Amino acid sequence: MGEIAIATEKLTRTFGALTAVDAIDLKVQAGHFFGFLGPNGAGKSTTIKMLTGLLAPTSGRVELLGLDFQKHPVEVKCQIGVVPEGMGLFERLTGVEYLRFVGRMYGLDRATTEKRAEELLGFMQLADREKTLIADYSHGMQKKLALAAAVIHGPRILFLDEPFEGVDALAAGALKALLGRMTERGVTIFLTSHVLEIVERRCSHVAIIHQGRLVAQGSLEELRAGVAGSEGETKTLEQIFLSIVGQSGAEQARLEELTWLT
Repeated sequence: MGEIAIATEKLTRTFGALTAVDAIDLKVQAGHFFGFLGPNGAGKSTTIKMLTGLLAPTSGRVELLGLDFQKHPVEVKCQIGVVPEGMGLFERLTGVEYLRFVGRMYGLDRATTEKRAEELLGFMQLADREKTLIADYSHGMQKKLALAAAVIHGPRILFLDEPFEGVDALAAGALKALLGRMTERGVTIFLTSHVLEIVERRCSHVAIIHQGRLVAQGSLEELRAGVAGSEGETKTLEQIFLSIVGQSGAEQARLEELTWLT
């Protein structure tokens, strides 16, 4: 096994009586494009918030790039990039002002920050919005700016929570190409998405969380091997997901109750 970029040990988060994430042990090798899947409310966003320092675990530990996150928070955060679900952009700045701020916060010198901001805005097709406040960006434009801010310092791990939501097909294609080049350079990408086709095409390894517990983890081939099917059949990620999570039968039963539609 190669270098482990992301590792958790009994990672747990509770909110009162609710256990959102229940003692998960996760391992992601460096350079992998890793998909993290689960139904709504399964604990995906809570997990990614703990992995990136946005939320403290109730118990357990997180280790990124061989460093204990709790003991070395600044060192870890300097080496990761994050596009969170809510993005959290400073909307009263322009795009270039925001990237300048982020670059300087990561310790980049002024010349490097200016050069990278210019290149990223051009790549994201935002260069013509130099005087537009982020508050006036569309949702898709804000998503692209959030990704630009997440990579401006050249992170070794990139966390993406639904990165393609609200992004048009042309921009999504460019972003996928960028992410592919990053993994070729050894960057680890941790992706959560409800679009299983994207995960199946892009990710080499996948973990599935259900009701706060990790119910599957491994390469797509390993997950396919663990799900029964007809001889010679190649199961899609959607079929694997439904088989493991076990919702397909329940969904069919509820559908049959809607006699006025079916």
